[in-house]
Amino acid sequence: MTSAIRLPAAVLLPGTGSDEVFVRSVFGGPLAALGVPMITPAPSPGAGLAEGFLAELDRLADRYGTLLVGGISFGAHLAAEWAVANPGRCGGLLAALPAWNGESAQAPAAVAATVTADLVASSGVEGALAQAAGGSPGWLAEELGRAWRRHGAGLEAGLRVAAGRAAPTVEALRGVGVPAGVGGCVDDPVHPVSVAREWARALPRGVCGETSLEAVGQDRETLGRVTVLAFLRALGGFGSSPGGDIAPGRA
Repeated sequence: MTSAIRLPAAVLLPGTGSDEVFVRSVFGGPLAALGVPMITPAPSPGAGLAEGFLAELDRLADRYGTLLVGGISFGAHLAAEWAVANPGRCGGLLAALPAWNGESAQAPAAVAATVTADLVASSGVEGALAQAAGGSPGWLAEELGRAWRRHGAGLEAGLRVAAGRAAPTVEALRGVGVPAGVGGCVDDPVHPVSVAREWARALPRGVCGETSLEAVGQDRETLGRVTVLAFLRALGGFGSSPGGDIAPGRA
């Protein structure tokens, strides 16, 4: 994947309880292939998780000007929220695994975050990890083990912040006019691919790319590739109309 298109620096945010290490494993290769500089802020664990990321986007926009923003799960929500509020400073959106629109209500990811926060409160980080690892594939258990321990005492509060924070509404997404690549996994019950498709339909220049958690387990960059490819198609150079879908596959 190579490109002569000049794109701004990309700032990618992690999901709840995740970290910049996972973000780099997903997006590092695809963006490097395009020659796009990637900035991956580390989370500030605790109750200030969301506001810390939004403030960092403001700081980086002040430094670099227009940004290509994005993230995974809750990080995608925050990037889209920032894009809605900063139309003059956002040059594009990369949203992998968005989990809901508007209020979180009973969205699976919000429920999972609340349940996990309760588990951390009652059993501690190590106890929660022991239970989570029992029902997770090996690669995911490894990711959780590293990231949750880094969040440490701030993990519970960060999970509750994410579970209770509204994502941009469909109406708000309709006002984001920049090219937008949205990535979903067809076999992910926590981040339903239907949400990714809805985001892509709402975004005026949105395209949805799809893969599977099974494929991501083998190659993290699979998710980054389908999201970045969707973004490139949203730019109009790859023969796909905005609002369309890229079929599932390893990419």
